[in-house]
Amino acid sequence: MAEYFSSSSDSEFHNENGEDLSYGHLETIPDFVLTRAGELIALQLNNNEIRRLPETIGLFSKLITVDVSNNNMKSICDEVCQLKHIRTFIAKNNQLTSNSLPKDFGIIQTLEVLNLSGNLLSTIPPQITELERLRCLYLGSNRLTEVSTSVKNLQRLEVLYLGGNCLSEIPAEVGQLHRLVGLNLSDNLLQSLPPTLSSLQRLQSLNLHNNNLQTLPPQIVSLNLVELSLRKNPLVNRFVQDLQYNPPSLLELAGRCVKIEKIRYSYEDLPVHLVRYLDSAQRCVNPNCKGVYFTSRVEHVKFVDFCGKYRLPLLQYLCSPQCTTADPSVCGSDSEVEEEDNAKERMRRVLLG
Repeated sequence: MAEYFSSSSDSEFHNENGEDLSYGHLETIPDFVLTRAGELIALQLNNNEIRRLPETIGLFSKLITVDVSNNNMKSICDEVCQLKHIRTFIAKNNQLTSNSLPKDFGIIQTLEVLNLSGNLLSTIPPQITELERLRCLYLGSNRLTEVSTSVKNLQRLEVLYLGGNCLSEIPAEVGQLHRLVGLNLSDNLLQSLPPTLSSLQRLQSLNLHNNNLQTLPPQIVSLNLVELSLRKNPLVNRFVQDLQYNPPSLLELAGRCVKIEKIRYSYEDLPVHLVRYLDSAQRCVNPNCKGVYFTSRVEHVKFVDFCGKYRLPLLQYLCSPQCTTADPSVCGSDSEVEEEDNAKERMRRVLLG
């Protein structure tokens, strides 16, 4: 759903109080424009040769929208913080790093749309997470290796675009962005997703293609997505074709017996570490099994109907290889040929985007 990821609007630029100076080979803002600085609400400076946003930007007291994309810009001047009415700031495809924003950038509390895609950010500048009115944040095609947990502060965020980075994980705090409608995590290095994404009940578009995802958290079935992109992910390959299981230790076997037989225990009976170990038991997800596990478990894939459209591979944990569900889509075959055919059929039923 492309509308969730469209960051620019031309309405202000075509307004009589808008100035389009794009593709003008400019190195700074021309004097003839500065004479109208107090009138303009939109300023289009994209595709020029402006290496640093000039201090004169602070003269544009009524500015609502500014686009300085495609300038090889390396820094943003402090004077941008003087723009008391700015709602949209677009600076994509430049040379901005995580240290290029003014330290007081977070005081621009009118800002609703921020596009810094196509730059050199390795982390999300903390000033960005101070923009409490931000609705759309575009940080695609940067060099991000992590997402700060302070992203949870952006409680009005509706669109978060993090595609094309180097993210190996997403913090659970993303699940606290309850107004999120579109989330793009494509073209990263993600191997798993936090179960907290299931809290994003307004989410309609989730892009996960071109990652290293093996499965999805079961909680994701509670979402009401309109668009889900999963293509070019390993998904269930490792689980469907190579199910592995580490036999339980003597400690785990003893712990299972204690929990299954409901033997009472307390800190008076056992050392603290054993009590904590027993309290960490997880129940087998098979409804026909009453078993538990601690660290030894079988990674099991169950295909679940999603939104009435897709069959998704969701990761579950069973207590042993003998503990299977009644779902025919994950049952084994007596022959290697039949097993291979079944695996291919299961893969065809998975949404690949």
